[in-house]
Amino acid sequence: MAIRQLSETLINQIAAGEVIERPASAAKELIENALDAGATRIEIATAGGGKALLRVSDNGSGMDAADLELAVRRHCTSKISETLDDIRTLGFRGEALPSIGSVARLSISSRRRDSTAGNEISVAGGKVVHLRPAAANPGTIVEVRDLFFATPARLKFLKTEKAEAAAITEIVKRMAIAFPGVRFVLSGPDRSTLEFPATGEDHLARMAQVLGKDFRDNAIAIDAEREDVQLTGFAGVPTFNRGNSAHQYAFVNGRPVQDKLILSAIRGAYAETIPAGRYAVAVLSITLDPALVDVNVHPAKSDVRFRDPGLVRGLIVGAVREALARDGSRAATTDASDMLRAFRPGFQATPQRPQAPWSAATSPSRPYQATAGFGERPQAFFDGLVHPTARSEPVFEPAPQAQAAAAEPMARYPLGAARAQIHENYIVAQTDDGIVIVDQHAAHERLVFEAMRKALHSKRLASQVLLIPEIVDIPEEDCDRLMVHAAELSELGLAIERFGPGAIAVRETPAMLGEVDASGLIRQLADEIAEWDTASGLSAKLEYVAATMACHGSVRSGRRMRPEEMNALLRQMEVTPGSGQCNHGRPTYIELKLADIERLFGRS
Repeated sequence: MAIRQLSETLINQIAAGEVIERPASAAKELIENALDAGATRIEIATAGGGKALLRVSDNGSGMDAADLELAVRRHCTSKISETLDDIRTLGFRGEALPSIGSVARLSISSRRRDSTAGNEISVAGGKVVHLRPAAANPGTIVEVRDLFFATPARLKFLKTEKAEAAAITEIVKRMAIAFPGVRFVLSGPDRSTLEFPATGEDHLARMAQVLGKDFRDNAIAIDAEREDVQLTGFAGVPTFNRGNSAHQYAFVNGRPVQDKLILSAIRGAYAETIPAGRYAVAVLSITLDPALVDVNVHPAKSDVRFRDPGLVRGLIVGAVREALARDGSRAATTDASDMLRAFRPGFQATPQRPQAPWSAATSPSRPYQATAGFGERPQAFFDGLVHPTARSEPVFEPAPQAQAAAAEPMARYPLGAARAQIHENYIVAQTDDGIVIVDQHAAHERLVFEAMRKALHSKRLASQVLLIPEIVDIPEEDCDRLMVHAAELSELGLAIERFGPGAIAVRETPAMLGEVDASGLIRQLADEIAEWDTASGLSAKLEYVAATMACHGSVRSGRRMRPEEMNALLRQMEVTPGSGQCNHGRPTYIELKLADIERLFGRS
């Protein structure tokens, strides 16, 4: 078969298959053109999810008749000259308008700011219908109708009008975050009007418009630089998370991207601080020399390739973790709001069996008695925590006045003074302007984990030798996986040996964990190593192992604590990075301001 030259229309339709995948793709290209033209006001109107109508109006620099004629021709652009090493605009390929015109009915009217007359050009199915003078305001109006009418097979791959309209909304949101100095308006009969007024240089104000006002109260500023690569933006505290990654926005030299490297780095930065299936809220902007990043990876320009991806990933992970360590321990403001909504005035409790929800530690009528079920050996508490005494002796019976006086100065601390323990699991503390409710197990789990993680980078963790080794029966393949990493586990203070084909002998356990369920710990570690695959090596995942051990060695739910133990736990939380959430990402405490409490009772 002879080789022949394809027609210009067919070439454009082939290109449209990559550049214009759906109405949102067309919206993205047209908005990028408006921004490159210097627009400060962009209005987008849609109908039928963008399939019937997509109109983008701007007040940019505009085009004259000669520019309009070239704009609808393939590979005609004003944004690059001879090289791709210095791209500083959003668009540069010169494919968007001819691609749209080849599969839809395209109309462009434009007028330069210094001109008294405008012009209009129309393209339908790849054919120029006319180019003529027309009345127009300074700027450009691009109108796309009947998208994919020339390629009807593409229509069946589109989603519902509602889904396509939502995709356009997401594109506008990303552009709005990237350009806070531009006013965006999105309207149409298929949606409610969405408007983002310009916020100038106040990027956080624009982010609050898009992500909600709660983001402003739960965001931590990011500002870091490494080898001429600068990272700025805001990251949400770990407890302020979402059910998907749609609230993670990344920009490279002002270009919105959905790059796997960046999204992976965000996940890595929040490791052990967010529960499985939840995602951080973050807006990160990377600025670097255009020659160090390739934006010509895909026609849609949503992916990029960095010359040094390890540098970029390390910068993101390091900067976000540093910010979380500095200011990420606070609980999300939405936690308190959720708790307030849980209260209902006039609640009537149903009759139940009498219970004693308040700890004996705060009851002056009787001394503290340890509950049954604890081992004879004392639980090894963290630095500063008090070891409980034998269960047969009362350990705390202060006078109410003395207790109040001792707790009063502690109320000035960020987490306040412990006042009570309810349901043997939650510590209630009083601060100067409210109360704090702490999950004792989650909080202590985090403290133990941070101590183990710190020790990992300094020396082998101290261990305690078991008088009688504990034998754990597990499948032979699990034994094999564990023994491959016996040396690495030993660095964490866990000494194990093979004991026959299907058993492991535990001879030493980490000292800081105190009495630990060795059998449960070994079985869980075996499951985790099996999931990671032995070939991957455990050295890179020792922190995950430390998190597992910390969970097994923390203060358990259902354990009664003395006031001095509770206060020691609060003080340790205040000086420990990341103590606002446990290793699984759940919040360790919730703060409720006095003003919120007064509102519950109608006093404000």
